[in-house]
Amino acid sequence: MSRLTVRCFAISLDGYGAGPNQSLQNPLGERGETLHQWFRVTRTFQRMLGDESKGTDGPDETFAARGFENVGAWILGRNMFGPVRGPWPDDEWKGWWGDEPPYHVPVFVLTHHARPPLEMKGGTTFYFVTDGIEAALARAKEAAGGKDVRLGGGVSTIRQYLQAGLVDEMHLAISPVLLGAGEALLAGIDLPALGFKVTGHVATEAATHVVLSKD
Repeated sequence: MSRLTVRCFAISLDGYGAGPNQSLQNPLGERGETLHQWFRVTRTFQRMLGDESKGTDGPDETFAARGFENVGAWILGRNMFGPVRGPWPDDEWKGWWGDEPPYHVPVFVLTHHARPPLEMKGGTTFYFVTDGIEAALARAKEAAGGKDVRLGGGVSTIRQYLQAGLVDEMHLAISPVLLGAGEALLAGIDLPALGFKVTGHVATEAATHVVLSKD
């Protein structure tokens, strides 16, 4: 049965999933890139960049690789697709990853502004969903064909799905950095009331990996 999962989502020690003042130059906000140092050195990330010879093994790599297992579709907030705001001026922007994004499955992008589907190399097609989070989830689960749907973020999108009780499992990578400001992932959200409990945790030098699952 298809589940909605959050995987490899990095937050700071003070709970922020992105830094302040996000922009085209700083898509993760100021100092937001420091949240992902654990991921950037893994074999999984290096393969995404096209280099099979680099990258570390160990628990960080295990969690990075697991993040892509049994995933049949993704859901992204619009900011995770690109920096454009408001109505699409044209179809020129095709995402952060170039001609061949790392998803390789259908990706459903939440937006208030319609846009035709965008087919990319490597099996990724972006579909732009204008009728809300539940409609996007229904379409993603259908496309996933029984595999999991990975909720890629950003923070606001994950919070919406959490508050609606639609997330089944989360893997958070808590990076040993302090941002002080930005987008707080879990502020005001009662995870136990939503049915979550900690089902696994592993600490490395680069991050503390915590898995939260519903009862």
